[in-house]
Amino acid sequence: DRFIPNRAFMDMERSAHAVRTASASSLSGMKDAADDAAAEGDDEANNNSIVAEANKGEYQAALSSSFLGGCGVAGDDSSSHRILSFKDKAPAPKGDTVNNLKILYSSSGPSMVNKSQAAKLVSRQIPSAPSRILDAPDLLDDYYLNLLSWNDSNILAVALYQTVYLWNAGTGDIQELCTLEGGDDTYVSSVSWVQEGGAHVAVGTSGGGTQLWDVQAGKQLRSMNGHTERVGSLAWNRHILSSGGRDSIVVNHDVRIARHNVATLSGHSQEVCGLTWSPDGLTLASGGNDNKLCLWDAATSSTSSARHTLTDHQAAVKALAWSPHERNLLATGGGTADRCIKFWNGQTGALLNSIDTGSQVCALQWNPYEKELLSSHGFARNQLCLWKYPTMAKIKEFEGHTSRVLHMACSPDGSTVVSAAADETLRFWNIFAPPAKAAGGKRGAADSVGRAKSKKLSKTMHIR
Repeated sequence: DRFIPNRAFMDMERSAHAVRTASASSLSGMKDAADDAAAEGDDEANNNSIVAEANKGEYQAALSSSFLGGCGVAGDDSSSHRILSFKDKAPAPKGDTVNNLKILYSSSGPSMVNKSQAAKLVSRQIPSAPSRILDAPDLLDDYYLNLLSWNDSNILAVALYQTVYLWNAGTGDIQELCTLEGGDDTYVSSVSWVQEGGAHVAVGTSGGGTQLWDVQAGKQLRSMNGHTERVGSLAWNRHILSSGGRDSIVVNHDVRIARHNVATLSGHSQEVCGLTWSPDGLTLASGGNDNKLCLWDAATSSTSSARHTLTDHQAAVKALAWSPHERNLLATGGGTADRCIKFWNGQTGALLNSIDTGSQVCALQWNPYEKELLSSHGFARNQLCLWKYPTMAKIKEFEGHTSRVLHMACSPDGSTVVSAAADETLRFWNIFAPPAKAAGGKRGAADSVGRAKSKKLSKTMHIR
């Protein structure tokens, strides 16, 4: 092995002087000893040999002291003036040290996903390029908003500044649903379709209101208050609409009754930017700009506290997604200073796993057919990443957006994912494979039963 000297601890001038002094002293001593021996009449050759042997040890001691810091010369403390100096490395920083510059400006290069390894993880062919690109002018570049929602009728709702547009993925028709009236500081801050095939969409506004619209009739049914600042996140649980605002509270609205505010949940200290109900409708997950993840029971009242308040993330928690494959499995993503995807047991609050993705996590979407998770990211590469759960091996990356990918939504058949980015484009990716034909009989039956239930529920639910 090589020894690499640390030149910061060297005094080259003093070391060179010590070498020269030692050499001159040794040579002078040898000359004097030789002259004395000759004057005394001793045998010249024999005496020179004796003198050389006598001074050899002293010369080597002086040389060792100069080069290696030994104590060859009495009273000469030359340990700090060695020519070759080996020192310990600087102590490593503490584990909890956060280098903000490193977080903001460092990024790994494009990760090369081994094709053979990816082929082992999935058996289907996944296109690398989007199947369609749509322009989305005036899409707000705001991490804390939720401006995209895709319903069971294959209609995509997207909020562009003050207007909500509806795009029919089957026909390609575009409809303008509503436009907010007001100044430049008025805008749509969130949209969310009602579940189970309904024709109603909720619209959150910058003024703190939550509007409910009938798409088929093209009119607003009601406006619900409860927030003093903008409503950045919305989530449905049958007839309960949950809204999260910049005023740090979550409001549960029962859209069937006049006094819609059935619960006000106070567990965050900053803006609530992520909301999602579990598939069984028993747990509401909320993420905030205070780096907190709160889990609420469905029966929680205004006086109750969260079932769990989790503080493991180091940045805003916006990306939330419940697994359709395992009950109580919740995936969450953190912002720029965190960059992690974490997995939780929603019932116990236990942290199951955590991985560092290397960039801001903006949105998460589960594959409804396979145990795979899709994540969208911000600086520096603005890519989408497909992960295999639970190993979290990276299957594939999808690039094309030129700004952070803020929102994602999945088509009703579960095969297509749409991503919306700050570059004001919508890109459609054929990432998730539909059910295999071999299993089409069983799954088709289950789907038909689900559709029948959805129709029944949509008929029995009345919205005023």
